[in-house]
Amino acid sequence: MRLAISTGGGDAPGLNAVIRAATLSAISRGWTVLGIKRGYAGLLGEDEVIPLTADSVRGIAHLGGTILRTTNRGNPFSFPRQQPDGSWKDFDRSDELIANARNLGIEAMIAIGGDGSLEIAQRLVDKGMRIVGVPKTIDNDVSGTVVTFGFDTAVQTAIEAIDKLHTTAESHDRVMVLEVMGRDAGFIALHAGLSGSADVVLIPEIPWKVENVSKAIMDRDKLGRKFAIVVVAEGATDESGAASIIGESMAGQNRRVGGIAQQLASTLQSMTGKECRSMVLGHLQRGGMPTGYDRFLATRFGGAAAQAVADGRWGHMVALQPPDIVMVPIVEVLSQLKRVDPRHDVVQTARAVGISFGD
Repeated sequence: MRLAISTGGGDAPGLNAVIRAATLSAISRGWTVLGIKRGYAGLLGEDEVIPLTADSVRGIAHLGGTILRTTNRGNPFSFPRQQPDGSWKDFDRSDELIANARNLGIEAMIAIGGDGSLEIAQRLVDKGMRIVGVPKTIDNDVSGTVVTFGFDTAVQTAIEAIDKLHTTAESHDRVMVLEVMGRDAGFIALHAGLSGSADVVLIPEIPWKVENVSKAIMDRDKLGRKFAIVVVAEGATDESGAASIIGESMAGQNRRVGGIAQQLASTLQSMTGKECRSMVLGHLQRGGMPTGYDRFLATRFGGAAAQAVADGRWGHMVALQPPDIVMVPIVEVLSQLKRVDPRHDVVQTARAVGISFGD
């Protein structure tokens, strides 16, 4: 077997652990392993395809990022190319990718990525490629798996920030608004907010009003708690539903959302008369060493992906459904985005301990 591995979409702590486990599991079967640089760019002549050996993956499980690098602008079905006049135009280069993979003798591929990367993988499967998927997203919004690697590290990073904000907020009687990642799903905000004893948690799944957030803060003030911690997911829009757009997106890239923390802090300061400050964690949540749990899960995923290749489970994704790693058809995964269930016990527990969701 000549196996290729790719990492696409945003980076996440644990990617290198998956690459290591999949590579070593493949080598133990006598297979040859190749690494495709920058998503699928290496198969389109835009980057390299490199050999992956036991030496090349030694000592990488604890490292953040990905040794194969990644991109969220490398969709081979809509690959951006700059035109002579400076504009950008998208081209379908999927047939070119398949031909190049065939010329390299690639017989199967492990595609590590989120919804976007998995959708590309499924489309390539439909065109005859033999691909197994591995779910990757710090947002934990991929269906079919209870959790994805990278999520635990992102939550831990957010909790550490909340812990530090608590001390400075209480010292100055301030309201601190912390923005975390979560374009469509509020898992990071919810888990970090509950674990970090936040006072308000705002997520995309629960409609909220700024008046209710202000009231929660002033209710605390009446009880003598002069400070407050507000955790907001970047995609948690207020009742108007208008997302905050930050900067111009690159060609082939989804729109960049964020900036809600600054807007919310400014509004709350006007409404409450209290000093409000904002902080955006941003890409800090993607960086750094993965937690032990994420290394453990990523290693399980990598080993399971190699086994799935051996079993010929094309068009399937490895997933954690405790206590087992199972295989889920990618088409089922893509049928719906996983989001926070407002009725879930985690939400109910948060409400019970006094956290406001602004609703």
